[in-house]
Amino acid sequence: MCVVARELIGATLLVSGAGGIIVEAEAYHHTDPAAHSYSGQTPRNAVMFGPPGYLYVYRSYGIHWCMNFVCEKEGSASAVLIRAIEPTHGLSKMRRRRGVKDERLLCSGPGKLCQALAVTHAHNGLPLDKSPFKLFARGAKPGILVGPRIGITKAAEKPWRFGMKGSRFLSRPF
Repeated sequence: MCVVARELIGATLLVSGAGGIIVEAEAYHHTDPAAHSYSGQTPRNAVMFGPPGYLYVYRSYGIHWCMNFVCEKEGSASAVLIRAIEPTHGLSKMRRRRGVKDERLLCSGPGKLCQALAVTHAHNGLPLDKSPFKLFARGAKPGILVGPRIGITKAAEKPWRFGMKGSRFLSRPF
């Protein structure tokens, strides 16, 4: 999952035509106490136990939707949280959905990102290679920053947060 998280930095994600360049992601493995799959399969996290290439969406703090890419073989229950993107497509839609004009604030956090892209629980379990998603591999490999994960209390020290070096669109500096 860390390999996938690194490879996603610089890739382009679009949801119904809105989106941009992935600039920050965090990896979660089923052996990791911070992963939703750590205690086993439940109705909430069942998508994580399925095949790779599907979206796992959950609510954070009962308020914000967060999106994860399931990324290892079926049963592995590992995923990559998309933390931030640099908005490049559908900016007017994203501004309207978020109610902000500053493009740096549109998608600089997992909840903001889902709100800007209109991702909800209705997207949970959908394949990433079909509509409404478009995922394009990165061109050149960007400089990648590595650091501890943020916004969690368990296993936060793991260096499983990855970001694009020099990006102004990260959720928080490294």
